[in-house]
Amino acid sequence: MIAYLEHFVHENDSDAMLQQEDEETASRLCQAMDLQGTIDYRSTGYAGKDFGGLHASTPFAVIRPSGTHDIASVIRFASQSPNLTVAARGNGHSINGQAMANRGLVLDMKESSDAGIDLIRYTDGYAVDVGGGALWEDVLRWCVSEFGYSPRSWTDYLGLTVGGTLSNAGVSGQTFRYGPQTSNVTELEVVTGNGDTVICSDTQNSELFFSVLGGLGQFGIITRARVLVQPAPDMVRWIRVVYSEFDEFTQDAESLITQSEGESFDYVEGFVFVNSDDPVNGWPSVLLNPDHAFDPTPMTRFDNPVLYCLEVALHYNKGNCSTTVDTRVEKLLGRLRFMEDTQFQVDLTYVDFLLRVKEAEKQAKANGIWDTPHPWLNLFVSKTSIMDFDRFVFKKILKDGIGGPMLVYPILRSKWDERASIVLPEGEIFYIVALLRFTNPYQKSPSVRDLVSQNQEIIQTCVRSGFDFKLYLPHYNTEDDWKQHFGDRWLWFVEMKSRYDPMAILAPGQKIFTRHDESC
Repeated sequence: MIAYLEHFVHENDSDAMLQQEDEETASRLCQAMDLQGTIDYRSTGYAGKDFGGLHASTPFAVIRPSGTHDIASVIRFASQSPNLTVAARGNGHSINGQAMANRGLVLDMKESSDAGIDLIRYTDGYAVDVGGGALWEDVLRWCVSEFGYSPRSWTDYLGLTVGGTLSNAGVSGQTFRYGPQTSNVTELEVVTGNGDTVICSDTQNSELFFSVLGGLGQFGIITRARVLVQPAPDMVRWIRVVYSEFDEFTQDAESLITQSEGESFDYVEGFVFVNSDDPVNGWPSVLLNPDHAFDPTPMTRFDNPVLYCLEVALHYNKGNCSTTVDTRVEKLLGRLRFMEDTQFQVDLTYVDFLLRVKEAEKQAKANGIWDTPHPWLNLFVSKTSIMDFDRFVFKKILKDGIGGPMLVYPILRSKWDERASIVLPEGEIFYIVALLRFTNPYQKSPSVRDLVSQNQEIIQTCVRSGFDFKLYLPHYNTEDDWKQHFGDRWLWFVEMKSRYDPMAILAPGQKIFTRHDESC
């Protein structure tokens, strides 16, 4: 069967040949792989593209595993061939083809999460066991409705799988307090590139545990995670305020994230916007509610090409007196130096707040721009470089906007467990910069090629200027670039690869390692 499959994958490239195959072939492959789930080698197009829309590939087959057993079986099957690779695909939200396997096997992980979520009680708190293929939005709804608890750390968009974000980091406005999602798991079940199913934690098989967290899928596929949770609040006061000067914006944001719990907000983010009335890039993007009265006069007083919005949120319960919430908000905002008459706020449920991007997704799908290319760029920039980044990038290269949000907000390094695979800039405070471009097919706008070139211009500006930065959700095409990215962690990363995926079967779309036959 291996010989037949290899011949089929590498010799028969035409669609006509694929159409000649029948369900009997799929049945034979399922038997050969010992699958309880299903295999599809015809309708694989969706697994050959992702949210970024910048890359495409042709997988041999898409497998919908019934559970961990199937995932291990697929990897062991691939290891018996000289060329097959395996990619785990969650919701396909990668940007540069990271979840693809050209002429390989793609695991549709959304089908592999077990039904239900178990609440685990510890001496000093609670956690939940969730499947690696579960979407965070489903985890949120289940935890709140069933237990009244919620994970502590999030991403802004929750239509992502648990295993997918834990393979990168998972950051949002709560990261300053609780760290990334990778710092909020206590145990994993992982299927390694050797086909072994391993339970790991910081005390059991800890080497695998920390290498998988932020490991870009290189060492194993996360099939279950034990995620820390805490009591969920009922409500959120969501607030945005505007700054004309970047130094005041950064000083206030850094002040908020370094305050103790109870002395700050529960969520701190920020973004850059164009000083104009552009509905996508300009002042209107600051408003939280269409009913807000908006006077642009304070903003038009400045010649700055861009302005800055600090976005914060305060959790509270329905039993809290509204006056108490108002008083606390006024006290916290009273310390900040935002522009007068530029405060906007709304109250909404905790779940609705965390799912706020879901509404933007619905609008983007209705407008036809969700499925267009998204040449996003995400970076971690050290505090020591962020002022120059603003001067060279925000105020010059991006002064006209990007057709989507330009996020920028500070994070504390001490909240990250540096035993994980993620590499960070130096210093206690660094910034996440997320350039979330959307291309609109119905409006005249720069080509995707031009936008990708602009991303490269930004990276080269950072390199030439000597900025201390790292790509988040990194993508490189050469080993030298990957070596530079990981720095003194590269040799450790290579050693972990040789230990847990020695044939380089997993995550070929990352283009870090090349598949090889261990027997050669």
